[in-house]
Amino acid sequence: MTGQRRRRLWESIADRVVTPDHSGWAQAICAVSVATLATVEASALTLRAKPRVQEVLASSDGWSAKLEETQYTLGEGPGIQAFVDGGPVLVDDLAAEHARWPVFAEAALRLDAMAVFAFPLQVGAIRIGTLNLYRRRPGRLSADDLADSAVLVDLATTALLEHFDATEHAALDWTRPIGSYQDINVATGMIAGRLRISLDDAFARLRGHAFADDRSVLKVARDVVERRIGLDRFAEP
Repeated sequence: MTGQRRRRLWESIADRVVTPDHSGWAQAICAVSVATLATVEASALTLRAKPRVQEVLASSDGWSAKLEETQYTLGEGPGIQAFVDGGPVLVDDLAAEHARWPVFAEAALRLDAMAVFAFPLQVGAIRIGTLNLYRRRPGRLSADDLADSAVLVDLATTALLEHFDATEHAALDWTRPIGSYQDINVATGMIAGRLRISLDDAFARLRGHAFADDRSVLKVARDVVERRIGLDRFAEP
């Protein structure tokens, strides 16, 4: 049964691949997640490394991408927890999780997210990201959807490692930013250099500024890079 399930899902993913690169495979996996899992409405596949390094590689829609960005900005949520712990984080009712993630739960509910199911992408002890599934109503994943999710996570990990050349990059150093999130790394470096603080402290101030202004870290970082926000604003009072 497991072999048949894996073959069925792999064929569905292969049929949806538009471009044969890591982004194309990731987008296909997100599409299959939504099309196949009856209890899922949206999905996002995110590469993760250190707390300040993330890249949303693919998402099924703007809603799931926004929820991923919200977790990153706030520094908490099921996806981050799954990556840190190395195991699935299945949340069937976000309204009951205020104690666990007080800020994210409130923000996610405002975005109409009621259930989140996060799975780490990993090989042994090495983790490279997460597959996060979202829904606008509370409730558990069905047994079939949970089984399909486990296979999709395995297929996603395999596909990404193959396309990122796991042999050459045996250490799986995902600290090099890619795509849209590169502005965050640049802005963090600019703040650290100007204020003579560590990169971690600079990122904490960038995140704090975003939270205080109710904006995403990505948008604030772009303003820093494009000189719309002065670096002195990140100095402690």
